[in-house]
Amino acid sequence: MRAAVYGRVSTGGQTTENQFVDLRAYIATRGWQAIEYVDTGVSGSKDRRPALDRLLADAKRRRFDVLVCWRLDRLGRNLKHLITLLDELQALGISFVSLNEGIDLGTPAGKLQFHILAALSEFERARIVERVRAGLARRAAQGKPLGRPRQTISDSDLARTTGLSTRKAAAILGLSHAAVHRARTVSKTPRIDLTDCA
Repeated sequence: MRAAVYGRVSTGGQTTENQFVDLRAYIATRGWQAIEYVDTGVSGSKDRRPALDRLLADAKRRRFDVLVCWRLDRLGRNLKHLITLLDELQALGISFVSLNEGIDLGTPAGKLQFHILAALSEFERARIVERVRAGLARRAAQGKPLGRPRQTISDSDLARTTGLSTRKAAAILGLSHAAVHRARTVSKTPRIDLTDCA
């Protein structure tokens, strides 16, 4: 068996050595060959990480048969991302082992744990959607506007940034590019003085 061994620490001052002592011992007892992937100074909440990206590319090339990590939160802190990642590995025929949680997707008990995690993830997603919808309905019932408030620009700020690109003006005013563009478009629209029509 060829094993991909993944370790991660969140800051550059930390080390993965504690993780790899246990991981190497486990791999040795199983008699597996190991390829190590290490992300240093990268948050587990990020879906994209240099070593993890290489690991996934190697998984698609079938360079290993099992992924082993020290603990689930080393692989990722986002449950949705973890489930998606493990689903992807399962589809490629790659098993998964997490030492500290005792999860081994090569066993029936491990598969059960995985399905429980997937069910919890789906439940949490549904609850978030439910809360967002309830919040939007409450705001609408109270007559409050939905979405972000529009950014407004005074005439003096527009005049001050005349001649600058929209991007430069947005940077100086601390506003979005779209807000500056919208304000400039509105200011170019001719205004009709209704007193002249009387």
